[in-house]
Amino acid sequence: MGRALIALGVILVAVGILVQAGVPIGRLPGDIIIRRGNSTFYFPLVTCLLASVILSLVMAFLRR
Repeated sequence: MGRALIALGVILVAVGILVQAGVPIGRLPGDIIIRRGNSTFYFPLVTCLLASVILSLVMAFLRR
């Protein structure tokens, strides 16, 4: 449990640094945005895939 909390903390710090540096997390090329009239539909397809790959790598690292 301790290793998982440390990994989660490191991930949160890394994401915080990226946000402060101006990296557009959540608005990557490939995300689907449909604007019609006064409504907007946003589906972060590429963001979800990237988050899945990163979390899979972190979990594989923690299991060893």
